[in-house]
Amino acid sequence: MDRVNAVQLFVRVVETSSFSKAAAELGITQPTATKAIAATEQRLGVRLLHRSTRGVTPTEVGAAFYDKCKLIQQAIDEAENLATLGQGSVGGQLRISTSVAFGRRVLVPLVLRYMRAHAEVNIDISFDDRYVDLVEQGIDLAIRMGQMADSTLGACYLGTNPWVMVAAPAYLLERGEPSSADELAGHACIVYSSVQGDDRWRLSPPDGKVCSVPVKGPLRSNNLSAVLSAACDGHGLAILPWYVAREAIADSAVQPVLADHGLPAQDMHAVFPSPKLVPSKVTSFIDFLQHELAGEWWLRAP
Repeated sequence: MDRVNAVQLFVRVVETSSFSKAAAELGITQPTATKAIAATEQRLGVRLLHRSTRGVTPTEVGAAFYDKCKLIQQAIDEAENLATLGQGSVGGQLRISTSVAFGRRVLVPLVLRYMRAHAEVNIDISFDDRYVDLVEQGIDLAIRMGQMADSTLGACYLGTNPWVMVAAPAYLLERGEPSSADELAGHACIVYSSVQGDDRWRLSPPDGKVCSVPVKGPLRSNNLSAVLSAACDGHGLAILPWYVAREAIADSAVQPVLADHGLPAQDMHAVFPSPKLVPSKVTSFIDFLQHELAGEWWLRAP
């Protein structure tokens, strides 16, 4: 028996004047309790308890030892209560990791809205398009797109992230608007290299048969804002997340192309270091995101 449990046992033996009652309360056998107290006495080199047929009473040293053990037990109880309170309350620092584009365009406005309703939560948000080790970096929650890899992380589904093909009206006026996926071969295509890195775009025509079309063009970039800027400037067709293209479409800087063709959408997940004993500050923010990202969130202003 470890020393913390031995302290708790000794306190209950003194308070109940019984090995059997103390053992029953702690879920151990009476012989185990007797041996544990005897081991403590042997380790300390003093007798702590008088044993008699009428019960158990502390010796003079045992009474003093009891007073100290009681303080230790109270400190343990206070520590456990503090930990439980921290787990159950919504407060403290919440460290969030997100990609650059989604973070800037979608998550930051949502975080600011959440903070107005939860002033007791301090947010530390970092932007990185690379994979972040949550445990190593001390991250409480990360937003990730795409298929989830098997891992020990906890995860909650947030919704879908649809994509749209766009081009500037001037480009379409000059080059013509494609009416089928086969016509993309004759167009300048701006490639987002983080997702469409193989220079093949995958579309689902109205007949539902998925096709993979090789594309080429004047620019490829791993930055969504750069791809959008090139499309707005008339350099070609681009496939972008709706949340990136929404404002440009609303302003008529670009317009949807092949709108009747489906494009692969990404699942969005909130991931956190462990699926067990998730802090309330994390579950609270996830609940907020699930509400805010319900329905066609990508068409709504943040």
